[in-house]
Amino acid sequence: MKNAGLTSMLLAIDVGNTTITAGLFDGERLQATWRIATEHQRLADEYAVILLGLLDVEGVRAEEISDAVLGSGVPDLVPVFEALCQRRLGVRPLVVGTGTRTGVRILYDSPRDVGADRVADVVAAVKRHGPPPLIIVDLGTGLVFDAVSAEGDYLGGAIAPGIGIASGALFERAAKLYPVELTKPPNVIGKNTVAAIQSGLVFGYVALIEGMVARFKQELGAQAKVIGTGGWAELFARETDVFDVVDPDLTLHGLRLIYEANRE
Repeated sequence: MKNAGLTSMLLAIDVGNTTITAGLFDGERLQATWRIATEHQRLADEYAVILLGLLDVEGVRAEEISDAVLGSGVPDLVPVFEALCQRRLGVRPLVVGTGTRTGVRILYDSPRDVGADRVADVVAAVKRHGPPPLIIVDLGTGLVFDAVSAEGDYLGGAIAPGIGIASGALFERAAKLYPVELTKPPNVIGKNTVAAIQSGLVFGYVALIEGMVARFKQELGAQAKVIGTGGWAELFARETDVFDVVDPDLTLHGLRLIYEANRE
């Protein structure tokens, strides 16, 4: 920890394939969050300009950041954000990966294949929304379902294309279809092309989520609590009652908890 005389704040960064989410913690309180488009060719200094500008909007100086924790599903961007934290914030971030203490037993065939974001989600879900068993539905670039046993072990899950990927592929491959706003249409039976696409995407993904959760509960038990997170969680929570809890910042809280477990 640096600058003992200043306010101590933790910067948590979740690097995804489409979006980078950053959260500023003052103790356990999530003070601010930001979402930045992931650009693989962007350099550390370019990301620093964006991040420092966002901090400035919140009235936070770089010197007030005492620690950082980084979880990344994009390996190429790990050194970029390590360099950003060290050169611009003066802190060496904890990079969540193999060997990081999490308190979660991973029962995947290949534990190394489980992304840092999924592990962080499990840690936060158990701590904030337990007790398990739990089903975590992460609606981001991918639509990811994770299962946590009654003992708190990570069992595995399922991965499907996220709604953004699915809609993008549809518009790209179908000559007569075009991008529409991903919002609830007035009826399931669309009376025009826009409403028909919206129905297929929104209600189709609702059915996918509900169907997968039902199948997970057949294996985990009907009492399993369902937690929704990710950028699309709040949209779908308005269209289904399958979620017991919606926590859009679950991953950031998980990264904070992992940081605290490894601080010593």
